[in-house]
Amino acid sequence: MEAKNNDKPTENTNDTTTTDTITLGAGCFWCVEAIFDQLKGVEKVISGYAGGNIKNPSYKEVCTGRTGHAEVCQVIYNPEIITTEELLEVFWQTHDPTTLNKQGGDVGTQYRSAIFYHNDTQKQIAEAYKQQLDSSDTFSNPIVTEITAFTNFYPAEDYHQDYFELNGEQPYCSAIIKPKVEKFKKNFKDKIKP
Repeated sequence: MEAKNNDKPTENTNDTTTTDTITLGAGCFWCVEAIFDQLKGVEKVISGYAGGNIKNPSYKEVCTGRTGHAEVCQVIYNPEIITTEELLEVFWQTHDPTTLNKQGGDVGTQYRSAIFYHNDTQKQIAEAYKQQLDSSDTFSNPIVTEITAFTNFYPAEDYHQDYFELNGEQPYCSAIIKPKVEKFKKNFKDKIKP
């Protein structure tokens, strides 16, 4: 039986001014979490679902592609240590933002490239960064990343949290996530937690 989450979505309710939150979709949330969890200034990464049209979806429901949700990670970070721009630099460089509803072998709307911004500053930064990348021909195809206002977030089931850390020897982790993490570490070694 598929585990269900509680009925309340998680909202951007940080009580301090030292953290901010952004929600990012870049394919399988296991890959996204494995990368962003290692960044200096990132305090917490939670795998889950955003952008859909039903409350409290299960993984099984999201995988059908019929709920409208994307697999995402909610990234809680200290902007005094890592900026939104730096997070987006990692985001753009660790997945293919030019493929619609697809990352590698993962296909479906739940694997779309998406930025769910939590405030107008994040929106402006994301849109300007996307425009700059498109103008510079950094990618051979246009960027299709969805940039949308955050409305709600449903944490994924417990077995999805810290998946790579806890299941690094599983075939998907070894074949897909580990090479992405190694490339990330090579390209962003100055931004990795000690």
